[in-house]
Amino acid sequence: MSSGNGNGVGHASPRRALFRPRDVAFRKAPIGSSFLGKSTCATPLCVGKKKGRRAVKASMRAVFCNPRGVAAGLSSSKLAKNFKLDTHSELEVTVHDCTSSSPIQIEFKVSNTNGSLVLHWGVIHQGRNDWSLPSCHPERTQLYNNEALRTGFTKLGSISSLKLEIEDPEVQFVEFLILDETANKWIKNNGQNFRVQLLEQDYLIQHVPISINQNVAVPADLVQVQAYLRWDRKGRQTYTPEQEKIEFEEARRELQLELDKGTSLDQLRENLLKRDTSKKSSQQLEAENYSRNERIHRNKMGITEILNKNVAEILKEKTTQISKVPTVLELWCKSIQEQEGELVLNQKVYKLDNMDLRVLAIESLGRKKVYLATDHSEPLILHWGLSRKAGEWMIPPSSAMPSDSVLLEKSCETPFTKALIEDQFYQAIQVEIDGDDHIGMPFVLRSDDKWIKNHGFDFYFELDIRSVESSEVVGDGKGTAKSLLDRIIDLEAEAQRSLMHRFNIAADLTEEARDVGLLGFAGILVWLRFMAMRQLIWNKNYNVKPREISQAQDRLTDLLQNIYKDSPQYREILRMIMSCIGRGGEGDFGQRIRDEILVIQRNNACEGGMVEEWHQKLHNNTSPDDVVICQALIDYIKSDLDISVYWGTLNKNGITKERLLSYDHAIHSEPSFRDNQKEGLLRDLGNYMRTLKAVHSGADLESAITTCMGYKAEGQGFMVGVEKNPIRGLPSGFSGLMEFILKHVEDKVVEPLIEGLLEARVQLRPLLLNAHERMKDLIFLDIALDSTVRTVIERSYEELKNAGPQKIIYLISLILENLALSTDDNEDLIYCLKGWNHAMELTKQKDNQWALFSKSFLDRTRLSLSSKAEYYHQILQPSAEYLGSFLGVDQWAVSIFTEEIIRAGSAASLSTLVNRFDPILRTEAHLGSWQVISPVEVAGYVEVVDALLAVQNKSYTRPTILVAKSVKGEEEIPDGTVAVLTPDMPDVLSHVSVRARNSKVCFATCFDADIFSELQRNEGKLFGLKPTSGDIVYSEMEKSELEDMSTDEQSSSSVTLVKKHFSGKYAISAEEFTSEMVGAKSRNIAFLKGKVPSWVGIPTSVALPFGVFEKVLSNDANKEIVSKLQFLKDKLVGGEFDVLIDIRETILQLEAPIELVQELKEKMLASGMPWPGDEGEHRWELAWMAIKRVWASKWNERAYFSTRKVKLDHDLLCMAVLVQQVISADYAFVIHTTNPSSGDSSEIYAEVVKGLGETLVGAYPGRALSFVCKKNNLNSPKVLGYPSKPTGLFIRSSIIFRSDSNGEDLEGYAGAGLYDSVPMDEEEKVILDYVADPLVMDKNFRNSLLSSIAQAGHAIEELYGSPQDIEGVVKDGEIFVVQTRPQM
Repeated sequence: MSSGNGNGVGHASPRRALFRPRDVAFRKAPIGSSFLGKSTCATPLCVGKKKGRRAVKASMRAVFCNPRGVAAGLSSSKLAKNFKLDTHSELEVTVHDCTSSSPIQIEFKVSNTNGSLVLHWGVIHQGRNDWSLPSCHPERTQLYNNEALRTGFTKLGSISSLKLEIEDPEVQFVEFLILDETANKWIKNNGQNFRVQLLEQDYLIQHVPISINQNVAVPADLVQVQAYLRWDRKGRQTYTPEQEKIEFEEARRELQLELDKGTSLDQLRENLLKRDTSKKSSQQLEAENYSRNERIHRNKMGITEILNKNVAEILKEKTTQISKVPTVLELWCKSIQEQEGELVLNQKVYKLDNMDLRVLAIESLGRKKVYLATDHSEPLILHWGLSRKAGEWMIPPSSAMPSDSVLLEKSCETPFTKALIEDQFYQAIQVEIDGDDHIGMPFVLRSDDKWIKNHGFDFYFELDIRSVESSEVVGDGKGTAKSLLDRIIDLEAEAQRSLMHRFNIAADLTEEARDVGLLGFAGILVWLRFMAMRQLIWNKNYNVKPREISQAQDRLTDLLQNIYKDSPQYREILRMIMSCIGRGGEGDFGQRIRDEILVIQRNNACEGGMVEEWHQKLHNNTSPDDVVICQALIDYIKSDLDISVYWGTLNKNGITKERLLSYDHAIHSEPSFRDNQKEGLLRDLGNYMRTLKAVHSGADLESAITTCMGYKAEGQGFMVGVEKNPIRGLPSGFSGLMEFILKHVEDKVVEPLIEGLLEARVQLRPLLLNAHERMKDLIFLDIALDSTVRTVIERSYEELKNAGPQKIIYLISLILENLALSTDDNEDLIYCLKGWNHAMELTKQKDNQWALFSKSFLDRTRLSLSSKAEYYHQILQPSAEYLGSFLGVDQWAVSIFTEEIIRAGSAASLSTLVNRFDPILRTEAHLGSWQVISPVEVAGYVEVVDALLAVQNKSYTRPTILVAKSVKGEEEIPDGTVAVLTPDMPDVLSHVSVRARNSKVCFATCFDADIFSELQRNEGKLFGLKPTSGDIVYSEMEKSELEDMSTDEQSSSSVTLVKKHFSGKYAISAEEFTSEMVGAKSRNIAFLKGKVPSWVGIPTSVALPFGVFEKVLSNDANKEIVSKLQFLKDKLVGGEFDVLIDIRETILQLEAPIELVQELKEKMLASGMPWPGDEGEHRWELAWMAIKRVWASKWNERAYFSTRKVKLDHDLLCMAVLVQQVISADYAFVIHTTNPSSGDSSEIYAEVVKGLGETLVGAYPGRALSFVCKKNNLNSPKVLGYPSKPTGLFIRSSIIFRSDSNGEDLEGYAGAGLYDSVPMDEEEKVILDYVADPLVMDKNFRNSLLSSIAQAGHAIEELYGSPQDIEGVVKDGEIFVVQTRPQM
């Protein structure tokens, strides 16, 4: 709560001066108690008489009393407390409690005051934390905005006094501020509210009467039922956790009163049960209690309990490697390649237990040469053959057999030959093969009588893998873990042998990825995702048992779960990897796939045809395709044997007739069942699906639940011998929750189901954060619950067409919660969720600001989703393009890879929902389809660009309307541009917005995607644009109309500057600021000092004047730097614009003359500013670097090209540096004293952000809080939009160095904002929680603060006599202006 003064003029009350004892967390409790629904935010404070008695503690139980009932004769109590207000004034507060029948009296006395004082107050009741109003209002008391009372003091001489009587026996504290109306200021208790306790606790205990049932406490179960009934009577309102506690205590009090009246506990229980015959509110959630229309009761939990801040840092792959001695096999391989100098067809390295084996294939003169070498020390035999297809062994032709080879029945044996290279021992074999008849070489090794295999399987070396590679490689692996991706590429041929091989290789590579970090896991994800998309070969004629695939999966998923436990920053991407593969499992899990298909055939007399072909495939190489085939058979039977349904299911899931024929054991036939087989097949195929999903479908809901809860014997012959027990440590009632979810998973009304899914995820979360023994089963269950939320939401889209705002907002909040539960760094999502929950409360209260408030959080949610998409694209897309180009992946699968990843999660569903809601909000908030930032009527040719930044240095030869998808806020507007239209939302006072208005360029944000798409489709056409107050009217026009239009031509004459020279001083005070020494920025701030109202602060300033930079360059210590700068400038003049960054980096190498250091120190200390060097030499180094960065900003791209456009001589531009102490702002603002959008000079326009102003004037995404205020009514600001910026900047006590050039605010050229202002210390980025921000949540605080900002702007405008562009900050309620300039 905040306040303004009585006459409407004065300071904003400080942010902490609120009538709340502590910041109330406005947070949703996603899981309510057994009697509470979904809690979202605090309700408005209510005024009215409080019923009940004072609660105190005695004998470890709650007893209640009425002070009016105490026996007469007790002595009165007197409590006094003194507060020091300033050096002269003191506040004394005395509390009197005279008799049992008299109210408590409080006496306030303030000494040595001259002004008219008002007590601004409220009370806090026993057992509560929030403040409210007393039941009776004393005389001469006014109600202020229904949230506080105001009572005037009586002044007698220098003493101001006031007496209050408090009749409400429940009041424990009085909390207050004092407003000095004469001085227009607040009197606070060290920046906080005053708080006075009315009675000491031990005194209260003396006054406790004896109740009839003094030894009977109310049982907790009855309190819960009573609380539920109260909640039900009140229309099932939504409560905060604090309100829930209050409701429980009220319920307890009501029941205690009944006991005090003599009601027995049995009677009390019977009465409650009669009133609650249909509601079992106190028992645990069990599925059998749910009807189709019931909803689960979500457990109490604050939103921030699901907050994660696990950020995975993207590490660049190291390019410099420690020099190491090459191994003997590396030396051998290098020598072979140098010797042959021909085309390398394939090379592989096999790392075995006690040896390495390297195989190399080279093409030479039409022959393939295969070289094998090993560092094995014992004699070794190569047992080998050739193949025309994978898995085949053929006798090699005699021409291919080296000498000393022995021909066997289906193979050949050749001994390795021993050799030395650089005195290192190795063994090698060379095999030469004619023609292209053979594609591979299977082999094993034999040492004495021991066979050496590749992890238990035959080696298989493809003779030529060029067919795997694409003809075009995208990029060079930049932005990837390239070394790991190259390993994947090398091992792909091996992985294609079977899913068993792929999963085992994936496990090996995942160990390597752990060392690489995030980009390593990104590579694994991309590779396995390509596999799941059927872009990679699953099997190449290699027979493998289902249990072997299952075991390989088990090995991989065990490894992933262990990394999940140990590395929380990678959990999000690890979940994605696990969703690409099945769960796996040791023992009978995989074997069941082979056994149970036989049960189906035997039970249903279908031993031949399609089922037998499928049986053969399953026997030799089962895969996730089998889940789809099984589902297709079930759908076929359910459709009364409609074969088109069978093919429809297959095709919808990516299985074509060609794919069925491509299996090692092809499926040629279609199913052909009889009517009398349908019932049995449906039963058995349904049971068989459970087995298939248990291995292949990690994210299948039913399978995941069954794995965690335990298997039941359903169907003779199915899951025989499989022992899966329920997971230990699951929350009480979790089994019933799972049954509820499965029971309602197909419901059309989706909210209860989604609540159940989210409740399950929240209950799983503590287990997922700890090292549970069956972590991967819990992860797969969580993935399945997450995926089900998405599918359920998508199913509800049709129903939402006619849904009201409350339902849409509620669904948005549910999806946000689901997305937050799946995200490693979810702080921004959590604060979006809090905002939507508060928006829900505003709709229920029919608050007229609900739509405008919701729109800000819709915009912020979009920004969060956009940021997430950009993050995924950054870490995944480069790996997808690099791997895809080498592995022969279809281009469509590569190009949409990141998009498909996003679609697979809740982010896509959330995006769809907010896009649908946006036009509704714009209509409700009267926002229209456009925000016009610069209203200029223009005509030009439509040009579509991705980003304004990409064309900012371009010059258009004809009038051009730029339709730009992206505008960040710091760009320049290209020459020849007459309009910029964008869906982005730069601040109205951002650099690009100011530039547009200064240059008379039409600039507008388009909120309607359909309108924006229409403009894009009209690229190249000539359009006219006519802005109105909230719209852009556009139409196509003829070229002749353009020629006839009268336009005001801007002068093409160049802007001239006067060269500034060094004055002989390195540093000057504010009193020395002149036009010869500093720019307009410094002079304006010096002018304001002492002229603005006393309540507007002006920071102390000193400056490094013009010419200091040039003087520093002339210092002998910087001679080499000057030479380098001149060299770079010459290249710049020649058009090599990329040297701008080199120029800036070179300036940062300058050394400071000792005279500069001494003079700056003297001026800063004399002005009362701290000297950085006093905190240590490193602090001065930080300050010196900040100064150099200001000077270097003369050569930033935006500034340099801007001066070129107006033909300004860049060498004449000089840079002074304004030095100010940083105010660690609570808020920052920019004021335009004439509304820039409408040109209305009677109206002030301003924008406010949380923290420092860099987020407002820089390219930070999101919108500031914006408002207008009529100059004839400065106490009534009107909010145009609430803030959506997710980030605020905050800083410790520091120094800021501001650019102040002689090129700012010139006639015909606006140079302000082009150059950098640099704080000495780095700002801290904070994710903003607007639901905890009084600027957003507290109407009185907001009105007072915005009014004060408007008043400051108006005062400065009157001082200058012209419209002003003003920047400032707010700290503890005080307004500070840091700069002003003429509004352009």
